Amino acid sequence: MFVLGIFAVAVPLVSTLAVEILVGWLFILGGIVRILSLPRSKATPGFWWSLLAAVVVSLLGVLLVAQPLQGVLTLTMVLIALFILEGVVALFTAFEMRKHMQNWGWVLFNGIVDLWLAFLIWSGWPGSAAWAIGLIVGVNMLFFGVSLAMTALAARTLNTR
Repeated sequence: MFVLGIFAVAVPLVSTLAVEILVGWLFILGGIVRILSLPRSKATPGFWWSLLAAVVVSLLGVLLVAQPLQGVLTLTMVLIALFILEGVVALFTAFEMRKHMQNWGWVLFNGIVDLWLAFLIWSGWPGSAAWAIGLIVGVNMLFFGVSLAMTALAARTLNTR
């Protein structure tokens, strides 16, 4: 997710159509990676929330790739909804992880960043739509990647017996 976020930040000035298609494929690939990685962690806190978010992200990506000409304003509104969903899911997951991990704060931080990004897009809409899509998606993916990496490092110290 971190690497995909760097790519998304690097292409914010690409045409609206290219950004919509790119974001759609990033959502499809990111959702699939999340879905495929989840069976190994079925017993971990937040499993069902993560599965729900992964399915929604994947379906959203399919919708964006299938109908790329619907407009950047629509994509911007969908991104606001997605970041709110991802932020809320991360908050619930963080509070579940709090009982099991010492570094649960990284997931909480990811949720707060997602909600903050949703607010930033909404407060500047519709003027922010042209530049915000690539940049905001990239920032979201960067923070999600950092959150995953820090959670994985913290999970190494868990007693799984």
